[in-house]
This record gives sequence, structure tokens and C-alpha cells, in this order.
Amino acid sequence: MNVGILGLGLIGGSLARAYALEGHTVYAIQRNEAMLSFAMLAGAVHGKLDEETIPKCDLILLAIYPDGSASWLEKNAHLISKDALVLDCCGVKQEICNRCFPVAAQYGFTFVGGHPMAGSQFSGFKYSRANLFDGAPMVLVPPVFDDIALLQRVKDALKPCHFGLFSVTTAEEHDKMIAFTSQMPHILSNAFIKSPTALKHKGFSAGSYKDLTRVAWLNPQMWAELFLENRDNVLFELDYYIESLKQYQQAIRDKDMDKLVELLDEGKKRKEEVDG
Repeated sequence: MNVGILGLGLIGGSLARAYALEGHTVYAIQRNEAMLSFAMLAGAVHGKLDEETIPKCDLILLAIYPDGSASWLEKNAHLISKDALVLDCCGVKQEICNRCFPVAAQYGFTFVGGHPMAGSQFSGFKYSRANLFDGAPMVLVPPVFDDIALLQRVKDALKPCHFGLFSVTTAEEHDKMIAFTSQMPHILSNAFIKSPTALKHKGFSAGSYKDLTRVAWLNPQMWAELFLENRDNVLFELDYYIESLKQYQQAIRDKDMDKLVELLDEGKKRKEEVDG
């Protein structure tokens, strides 16, 4: 299989490594030419993704920011084979699906929205690894939901990644859920670490601190774009969280033991509920 990859960051680089490891030919495009050369030396990429190689690709994976991915597809759609499958790997789905579904229909190839639920607090090709997606969930947003053959085609195309679970949803539902499960934790972690007390934490912190602050180490440009593209859903979650925090704040300020126990017990029970 000939695989084209747009972007060689953590996700794109890991995709490249996974496909190359299983003997597929990988073409890639990366703004940083030195990084592209390094990926070639590492054996993860076999050539450039350009006007000559795009038509050869059976599978194209878009692994840069949503606007950049959609813009690249719009610009190069005329080069893509009608037999090709194109998936994006972006963190939000509505904009890219709204832009790419019509392009795919116009030029005759197949586009499916995708979001690999795997990552790291570190970014860039140097942190990529072939097993990043082993056992991880993969969310799919297909153009239609009753095409079993298409879903099987996508699963077969992604076999080298060894995903553990596939979920199928709409772009709207995806973005609602991802605001809660991914984007909010990054905001909360990033805001929490700004406390002046954080500078003195060594020797006083353990697992809870490490878990809470891990994703504060993020790619600011990428996450800012994702937050703004999913603005309404993120604001809904932020507003709800802020109102909830105010209840804890008020109970502690008032020294209201009963209310504080009630709030903590509600959170404990909700955790038990959502985790089964």
C-alpha cells in the first residue's frame, strides 16, 4: 500500500513509523525540510508527498491543524486517485468534515473524518513511535452511517496502527464529547500550574499532582486553534466547571462542612457512575 501523510509531528510521525514498519511505502510532506530528511533517514518515510506521488497513494492521512489539513485537500484534490481513501487525524471534526466531504464528492475519492485517541504531552517527530496507537480508540466520522463496507475498508486500511476500538459518530457529537474529555483537561491543567505555589512543589507532590499537570505541557498554537474551532462546546464545559468550582469555594469560605461533604460525595458518586 502507498500511504501519504501530511505532517510529521507526534501523530503523523507515529503513523509513518507504523506503516513503514509493516512494509508499506510512505510518502510525506513536512514544512520543516530538515525534519523530513530526518524521517527518511529513520526509515519512516520513503519519499516526498508531491504532485508525482499523490496520485499513487491508496491512503492519505492528514495530520496537521484542521484548517491546514482542509486547505491542503482543497488544493490537491484534483491529484488524488478516485480509488484513494483520505482520513484526517484532527482533534475537532465539524469544520474539516464540512469542508472535506464536498471536496471528496466533487473529485470522486472517499473522505472519512478520524480522531486517533492517543498522544503524549510531548510533540514532534522525535517523540513519535510505531506503537503509539496500539490498543487505542479511533473515532470515525463517515459521510454516511449505513455503509458497512466503507467502515470495513477504513478498518483494513488502519490495521498497521493496531487500534483497539473503533467508534462511529457525527462531527457534532464528536466535538461535544471531545470538549469534555480532551480539551477541558488541557485547559484545567494549564491554568492550575500557573499558581505561584507550583514553583515550590518539589518534595510535596505525588501522583495526583503529576496526573493533573501532565498535559499542561502542550503545543500552544495547536491547542489554541482547537479550542477556538470548538468554541461553543468548550465554553459550555468551562461555564459549567466554573459554576461548580464556585460552590466549593463558597462552602469553604463559609466553613460549611455539610455542604462541602455533600459536594465531594456528589463528585465521588458521579465518578463511580461514569466509570461503571
